[in-house]
Amino acid sequence: MQDPIAAPPYFVELTKPLADTLSLSTLPWHAHEILLGFIWYHFLLYYLSPTLSRTLIPKTYNGFNKRTRLNWDIHWVSMIQALFINGAALYVIFTDEKRKDMDWKGRLWGYTPASGMVQGFAAGYFLWDLQISAQYIALSGVSALLHAIGALAVTCIGFRPFGNYYGLSFVLYELSTPFLNIHWFCDKLNLTGSNTQLYNGFALLLTFFGCRLVWGTYQSCLIYSDIYTALTMNSASPPGSIIDDGQCVGNSSGVGVGGLDSCEMGELPMWLVCIYLVGNTALSLLNFYWFSQMIRAVRKRFVASPKVRANGNTKKGQ
Repeated sequence: MQDPIAAPPYFVELTKPLADTLSLSTLPWHAHEILLGFIWYHFLLYYLSPTLSRTLIPKTYNGFNKRTRLNWDIHWVSMIQALFINGAALYVIFTDEKRKDMDWKGRLWGYTPASGMVQGFAAGYFLWDLQISAQYIALSGVSALLHAIGALAVTCIGFRPFGNYYGLSFVLYELSTPFLNIHWFCDKLNLTGSNTQLYNGFALLLTFFGCRLVWGTYQSCLIYSDIYTALTMNSASPPGSIIDDGQCVGNSSGVGVGGLDSCEMGELPMWLVCIYLVGNTALSLLNFYWFSQMIRAVRKRFVASPKVRANGNTKKGQ
């Protein structure tokens, strides 16, 4: 499946030296999407969100302090990015026939231009997120910065190409993000404890648990299994050999001239395995930590503490 946003030839040539230095073969054909995403998210943060917020809810938005206004705008960037990247990823997953035909070799080294497009915009967002998390670390916290670093590293490794297939699967983590943002917006719009926040809280916990803990853990196990298979494969079929098992067309396991598909298997150095596994595992652990924090946040808003219940009973007795 082709990339609907073709890379300008001059931009491909401009980014090739950097891609060759970093051994990111498919980067030149998606660097423009990284740049577009990075610029677009800054536009949302510093112009579109403030402008629309001052127009639609001027009293509320102008009543925020500087820290809350910035956080509000960051959440809107997150909301729009999640809706876009989820839609793009799901579209490619369901319509890219070449992706569906990949076996374990294709899942590790396979590449299709449409998948690269999704990873390009995801990398643009994580690059933006890395800058914002570092710039406003007092607001976002260390965990957000670590998440941005790990997510950007794992996403960029996909441009070798490596794990491009799984890149789209992990993008679906963002299915829970709109509900997380709505939960936060409810607090700022004086809807804390409302039915709207309650129903959204159920949707948040359900989607977070399903797409990040269940789906994400399942996909992590699959890629760990594929990496183990690659590391223990018969030495008669070393990395770089030609796939001759009839899966050549489906695997699309490399990038040829002009960014087209070839059938060469990529390398699997241990440093790459370690970076990917450490980054992926760290993100998974963060997801479990954040889920526990979400449960605490929901309970805090909707489950009365023993002290509050005791006071309530006393008043009724009076």
